Amino acid sequence: MVKKAVLVGCNYPGTKAELHGCVNDVVRMYQSLVQRFGFEEQDITVLIDTDERYLQPTGANIRKALNEMIANSEEGDVLFFHYSGHGTRVPAETGDQDDTGYDECIVPCDMNLINDDDFRELINKLPSGVSLTIVSDSCHSGGLIEATKEQIGDSFNPQREPEVDPLQFGDVNRGDEEYEENEEGGWSGMLKKGLKKAWESDSVRDALGIRHHKEQNYGDESAGTKQVYVGEDGIQVKNKSLPLDTFIEMLGDRTGRRDIEVGSIRPTLYDTFREDSSSKVKKFVQVLTSRLQERSVGDEEESGFMGMINSLAGQFLQAKLDETDNSDAYVQPAMETDLYAPEAAYAGRKSGNRATDMGVLVSGCQSDQTSADANPGRDPAGAYGALSNAIQTILASTEPGQPISNRYLVTEARRLLASQGFTQQPGLYCTDYNAEAPFIC
Repeated sequence: MVKKAVLVGCNYPGTKAELHGCVNDVVRMYQSLVQRFGFEEQDITVLIDTDERYLQPTGANIRKALNEMIANSEEGDVLFFHYSGHGTRVPAETGDQDDTGYDECIVPCDMNLINDDDFRELINKLPSGVSLTIVSDSCHSGGLIEATKEQIGDSFNPQREPEVDPLQFGDVNRGDEEYEENEEGGWSGMLKKGLKKAWESDSVRDALGIRHHKEQNYGDESAGTKQVYVGEDGIQVKNKSLPLDTFIEMLGDRTGRRDIEVGSIRPTLYDTFREDSSSKVKKFVQVLTSRLQERSVGDEEESGFMGMINSLAGQFLQAKLDETDNSDAYVQPAMETDLYAPEAAYAGRKSGNRATDMGVLVSGCQSDQTSADANPGRDPAGAYGALSNAIQTILASTEPGQPISNRYLVTEARRLLASQGFTQQPGLYCTDYNAEAPFIC
């Protein structure tokens, strides 16, 4: 049996989204893997963005490290992935069957998003008898493995509607009145109207911040959203969520584009990263391409989803196709990409989980919540992610060699974070069997 790990810490130094505790989280987890769980140093891959001597945590590098770890594993091996950094979520495109209505994503240092479908594909590649535990200390991390049973959490609950997020402007899959009223403008019009309302609402801005202790604004406001607070205990706390407008701005800084909108995020990611982009991004471009081809030969009036294509992604992609000598080569990676067929579900779905599903997700919070980057004494050397620190605290209080179950870890992390004044609620996503299995090994 071999134990292998990929550890990723993104502090985003020098950016408006800079965090302080993520690389520290990786250092502490590295020590735990070696000292407590018996990992060999040569079997741990570390990606951080604060030291050029290390592999940088770009989207391509993270995907490569994870794919290589899985490809080189065999029955009985133990695999582990720890991510500490920003999280975001992009509204799922119309017709996409997603329980939360969003693509939950982690945010690599180059903005090349890795989403819940990417993690599902990784889990589906696991050889028989190989387990992969994922700890994601990031915002919106609930449900980060698409179509996995929710053991602890309420990112999706059949007894109630999902939590309303400040960036959710109507459920495009339900056909809300607001969407119907904006049918002429399609999804684009709804999103633009919703964005304007959201950023103008003080209650929404406050809701996006961390409601932690007796809050006092310390500065560092991003897009009108208070992201940094100082509690009564003197701990500076920063929201680890990357609002869509901030993500778009940072993606624009990287690409030089200033016309990116919510509806054109995926085509922009594809145009920037091509074969290194998410398979779902490639698939989305494939859908856009087929719609554009239909538009060029059809004469039916365009509305709804086609209206979105025309007003946002369609305009960009059509221009790209027009200016490319070999348009077939441009879209080939997308046209050859197939997405998995969902075979498992959150709690409440009638279909059951795959018996071979050996993926375990410990999320820092629910899909509609934010996670915290805490900075005691405003000293980056002591900064930490709230979930990562809770895990280390729980491990330290347990006798070496004594295993603790995934369920116990998440239950205790919830209790500990609540006692510290954090509002984020960690989640557990896995099969019933893995819920009682030991954390990591």
